[in-house]
Amino acid sequence: MTTMTIGYILAGLIGARFILAPRVAAAGYGVQPDLSQRSVGAYLSVKGVRDIASGLIVFSLMAAGATHPLGWMILAATIIPIGDAIIVLGHGGTKSIAFGVHGVTAVVMLITSALLLIS
Repeated sequence: MTTMTIGYILAGLIGARFILAPRVAAAGYGVQPDLSQRSVGAYLSVKGVRDIASGLIVFSLMAAGATHPLGWMILAATIIPIGDAIIVLGHGGTKSIAFGVHGVTAVVMLITSALLLIS
């Protein structure tokens, strides 16, 4: 298996999560929303749209065979889980979620981008 194939598989997994589980991603974000507040629905919608758009960008670049642009896009998007970890820590979330979910996601994205960029 080539590094490009591994990079595509990892990029696909990232994209699939964005598209298939935006509500689950919001629930597992690390800061529990108050579901009794109407604005929480807006938050979930925003989160879902962001995740779906991110996934579609990944899949579009994969379909075009744009290995290096995909690698650069994933590298740039690594700011998202890093920012998410900071937000979770700053708003009373647990370190295990901040580092175990968002930190690990950032590391996987960095590895994925590296594999795609060296291909």
